[in-house]
Amino acid sequence: MRFGPGYVIVVPRRIFCRFEGRPRGEGTIFLTQKNRESASAAPLFTKRALWTLIWPLLVEQALAVTVGMADTMMVSRAGEAAISGVSLVDMINNLIINLFAALATGGAVVISQYLGARDKPDADRGAGQLVLLSGILGLAAGGLCLAAAAPIVRVVYGALDADVFSASVEYLRITAVSYPFLALYNAGAALFRSMGNSRISMRVSILMNAINIAGNAVGVFVLHLGVAGVAWPSVISRAVAAVLILRAAASPENAVTLAPAACRRLDGMLVRRILNIGVPSAFENSLFQAGRILVVSMIAAFGTVQISANAVANNLDGMGIIPGQALGLAMIAVVGRCVGARDYGQAVRYTRRMMGYAYLAMALSNGAILLFLPQLLGLYELSGETAALAMLLVRIHAGCALVLWPLAFVLPNALRAAGDVRFTMLVSIFSMAVWRLGFSYILALELGHGAVGVWIAMVIDWVCRSSCFVLRFARGRWKSKYKPDTPVADG
Repeated sequence: MRFGPGYVIVVPRRIFCRFEGRPRGEGTIFLTQKNRESASAAPLFTKRALWTLIWPLLVEQALAVTVGMADTMMVSRAGEAAISGVSLVDMINNLIINLFAALATGGAVVISQYLGARDKPDADRGAGQLVLLSGILGLAAGGLCLAAAAPIVRVVYGALDADVFSASVEYLRITAVSYPFLALYNAGAALFRSMGNSRISMRVSILMNAINIAGNAVGVFVLHLGVAGVAWPSVISRAVAAVLILRAAASPENAVTLAPAACRRLDGMLVRRILNIGVPSAFENSLFQAGRILVVSMIAAFGTVQISANAVANNLDGMGIIPGQALGLAMIAVVGRCVGARDYGQAVRYTRRMMGYAYLAMALSNGAILLFLPQLLGLYELSGETAALAMLLVRIHAGCALVLWPLAFVLPNALRAAGDVRFTMLVSIFSMAVWRLGFSYILALELGHGAVGVWIAMVIDWVCRSSCFVLRFARGRWKSKYKPDTPVADG
């Protein structure tokens, strides 16, 4: 049996702890159960440490959404066919990106748990395996979408107007080139989140998005390249970001160090640990995005106006969930560290605190969107009919997100960080299949409500998710899911 530094052996009502850096047999202390509880009360994260983790994630998520909005605004100058093509492909891109994010989540959970257990050697090895797996997945996804862009668009969306189809295929082929770089960047960002140092990924993200925005302006307004003018800058900016963040992750001063030797071959045990979290998350996320693509294909049957309104509403709603997404990422690092330290009391306390932060921040962001919605819609070149529909869709989303979004999408990250990934996967699959897809079909196609029907079905989906995740967290079944490499021995 192999024990990492700072291990704890639990026997009935007693604990023996060996501290790091002392010879075997020295520095051993005896703790009663009462002392054990008082020792575990020392917080793993101070309020300052939490804020240091959260605020760069807020900036990073805001930049990601802002650049997405800038892409849509700029390409809208090339006409509604161009904006429709970009928005349709972005749904496919989101499917691929969520696969990368799910793998990064698996790595972040495993590495956070190793850090909680004070096992730096395995944390370093886990970092190398995450980067290697991400590179393999990025190359596979990029190669597939580059080679089969036209069939993918045709199969997913069916019959499209010729100009929309042409724009979609061109945009997908170019953005597919960036997939390997984006996968590697996500892996590097996950490493720094696990360490509690999200400032590095924020700085890289600022540079990446600055390159993207400047490139968009040149490509669209100077070179008049249409959808290619917003696609190629994404490739360049993601390549730069991947190089910079992996270089920063290799620093020996980090709590987790990315060593080239750890990236050369797959380690069966670590790959299984990462994939045990990553595969259910990837399956959940990919089916969720596939479901979104299916409902967008329902919207596409109603024409360009509804496609464009849906795209603009998605952009603006992305602004409203920025703080929720940031806190969801932070939740994985924080709860994962608590679980690795076997301190479930702190895991519960930090989950509640982070949920409180999420509700406060979501109220501010969505309230601001509702307040300034006419001005925000004025940034887009839209017809009157498209603008009116987009306004209604945003109001549905922002109004309901204030109450439901944190429970539906932030809380489950606490369960994932504890290893309870199969439950979150099953809930997401059931809710997507029955409520979002089923009711979208009924409300949008059968009753003819189009995009509005799809968005009402989305809210019903949120209600189901929220109910299931709240019950799971309250009952505590997630506390039994963590399976460390070296389990605590019961005497």
